[in-house]
Amino acid sequence: MSKFGELLDEKIPLLLAFYSQDDPISSGMSPVLKDVAAALGDKGKVIKIDVDKNAELSEALRVKVLPTLMIYKYSEMVWRQSGEQDANTLIGLIQEHIPS
Repeated sequence: MSKFGELLDEKIPLLLAFYSQDDPISSGMSPVLKDVAAALGDKGKVIKIDVDKNAELSEALRVKVLPTLMIYKYSEMVWRQSGEQDANTLIGLIQEHIPS
């Protein structure tokens, strides 16, 4: 969890995507997340978190439905939603939190 705290201290917005390899819907979000990461470049970061390998973190953040997506800025969660999202929606949400 200490690495998670270090991630949150980033000065750029972070999109955390909680998924499972065993869940076809959440693992199917990979191409969308790649598109989001490519569109953001160095102005934001996309991090996929496998709930099976990070059970403690997933529990701490009360991740119950996959995929669960969260945007953090300056260590604070500013947006959270469960379920599929398209790349354009996610890019727009993250861009709202990019410092000008």
